Amino acid sequence: MKIAYADCFSGISGDMFLAALLDAGLPLETLREGIAGLDLPKGVELRLAEAHKGPLRAASLEVAVPRSRQERSLADVLAIVSGSRLPERVKETAARVFTLLAEAEARVHGQPAEEVHFHEVGALDSIVDVVGAAIGLDTMGIERLYASPLPYGSGTVESRHGTLPLPAPATLELLRQARAPLTPSPAQEELVTPTGAAILAAQAVFERPDLTIESIGLGAGKRDLPWPNVMRLLVGQTPADEAGEMVQLETNIDDMNPQFYCHVMDKLFEAGARDVFLTPIQMKKNRPGTLLGVIALRRDEAALAELILRETTTLGVRVQPIRRHEAAREIRQVETIYGTLGVKMKVLGGEVIQSVPEYDDCVRLANERGVSLAEVYDAVHKALAR
Repeated sequence: MKIAYADCFSGISGDMFLAALLDAGLPLETLREGIAGLDLPKGVELRLAEAHKGPLRAASLEVAVPRSRQERSLADVLAIVSGSRLPERVKETAARVFTLLAEAEARVHGQPAEEVHFHEVGALDSIVDVVGAAIGLDTMGIERLYASPLPYGSGTVESRHGTLPLPAPATLELLRQARAPLTPSPAQEELVTPTGAAILAAQAVFERPDLTIESIGLGAGKRDLPWPNVMRLLVGQTPADEAGEMVQLETNIDDMNPQFYCHVMDKLFEAGARDVFLTPIQMKKNRPGTLLGVIALRRDEAALAELILRETTTLGVRVQPIRRHEAAREIRQVETIYGTLGVKMKVLGGEVIQSVPEYDDCVRLANERGVSLAEVYDAVHKALAR
């Protein structure tokens, strides 16, 4: 499984995370093409340069946007994302980040989330940072993001709400929700921005994984600090022995509203399940029932078992250790006569042995171009054969 570890010893912002993704291997042109799919106002540019922070070289990303005083509600931002030409999974990730931001702002200011108007976070550059992060994780095939403890200093920051203490209230609320571990820092600067906190709160597990490193990306912060102000992103694979440490959780259910299963499956996948399946079974006294099965990494067993007990009517969950062998996978962007879409590559022994177009991308192009789904699939296979 491809994973990444965000080493945030000097904090994190949206542009630091995005710069680290680019430095770790995300093609700049791929990012630009994805951002172009948002249909943002003209004048949005991405400029990647090399920076030196103390003794370290890092990538520095500048998101140039036209000046605007426009404030956007959560609905406004979600409309920009949902109306884009991006893959559905990228839209879902970006929407989750912005929704968490709105909910944090709402709790801090004591108002409904739908009434929150983003100021700094609703700016075009923050939209680019959040959507760009979703594009990068998807394009690079990163299935799980991990993160280090986050530093917090003191001082104040100026905002549209006036002078606020650091860490910013919305940032702290996001980190509280994510149960992110914090470590004190002598800095009198904003080390963790709301955008950076939201990206991690929506996507990351705050622990250090076992990791075989394939690439390292360094994203530079804008300020110069007494230490190298960079965020490191380690990208690689879960070691084979850990990948084999799997468990299968099962429970028989015969007294739950069947409509609840969709919700339960979504929650299980969000909590780290690798697969979830439902099997019709016949229980005692010939009662029809459902076998709920979950395949997961051993380290996620406790959280998933608790979720099943909370979200279903069952009183117990069976667990047994299993092993499985996995092929490596990666997502590549392929250009077809109908447009660009993602293709999942199955890699074995360093060789691509199978390729499968991403279904959501194919549906999107079929609808946009007014052609059948089969024609889009055929175009992908022809493009791959060239």
